[in-house]
Amino acid sequence: MSNTMPTWGVVATIKAPAVEILNFVAHHLELGATHVWIYLDAANPDAKEQLKPHPQLTVVRTGDNYWQKTRGKKPSMHQPRQSFNVRHAYNRAKKVDWLLHIDVDEFLWPDRSITEQLAALPEECLVARVRPAEAMASVDDSGLIYFKSFIADSTLRNQIVAKTYPKFAPYLKNGFVSHVAGKMFLRTGQKDMAIKIHNVAQNGRQNPGQVELTDVALLHLHTTSWGHWMQSFAYRHKKGSYRNELGSAIPEEQGGLNLHKLFAHLAEEPNGLQHFYEEVCVATPELREKLESHGLLRRHRLELDAKRLKHFPDFDA
Repeated sequence: MSNTMPTWGVVATIKAPAVEILNFVAHHLELGATHVWIYLDAANPDAKEQLKPHPQLTVVRTGDNYWQKTRGKKPSMHQPRQSFNVRHAYNRAKKVDWLLHIDVDEFLWPDRSITEQLAALPEECLVARVRPAEAMASVDDSGLIYFKSFIADSTLRNQIVAKTYPKFAPYLKNGFVSHVAGKMFLRTGQKDMAIKIHNVAQNGRQNPGQVELTDVALLHLHTTSWGHWMQSFAYRHKKGSYRNELGSAIPEEQGGLNLHKLFAHLAEEPNGLQHFYEEVCVATPELREKLESHGLLRRHRLELDAKRLKHFPDFDA
């Protein structure tokens, strides 16, 4: 291990309001990111105006010219656009020792310094995985956000999920609505890295030297309210995290359904989707108590407005 402490950066492909982009960037600058690469998936002059002059930021507008020049044409799905942009940044990430790809609704939350955690990794580790904690919709206006944690013990996972979500457990991986794989810090400067969103391969070797970082979570604001969930539901169901090609928690031949098929079925029932949302996605006292009993409840105040004001004081939200 080198005597100098490692540096790290973040890359994201984003289509979101300027205030959300700046919140995301400010949070990770505050944590100590050396550099942040933002690939704007849609024109956002307000965000670009704030990001471009900042010495720790690289902002790229991925319009038609970008895709024509770099790939010949624009991929129709956002997942291959994300993967391409991660590789684009990785190949240019000379300023950092580690690079993490995450989304605008994902926020690192370390229990101890990220730099210290990365410094402790063995040289053969090229991939350090951060597991998610999924936000639940708040039931009050306190500003406190409750999260359900990743269940690290795979031998207890199904049992805990069955007790916590009695009606929908067979359809839920880890009790989550979104991904459980988390995201990866990648050691930079490596050759032949085939990078995707949740995994990487080098010369056919999957996730070489992977270590799980247990002292940091990736807080995922996948849904914060019924309205927020419904706003993005159709897109996620067709092209995103509920699309049909994703697998099910239990194989379909054993009676399982993936979320795409489950949600299509629930959408045909009176209030079917709402019943699912209220059991799985709302931080009710009952759900919080169940999660707490298994050591799976997290509470955090992100204070994103304050961080944005510190790093982008000229932005008028």
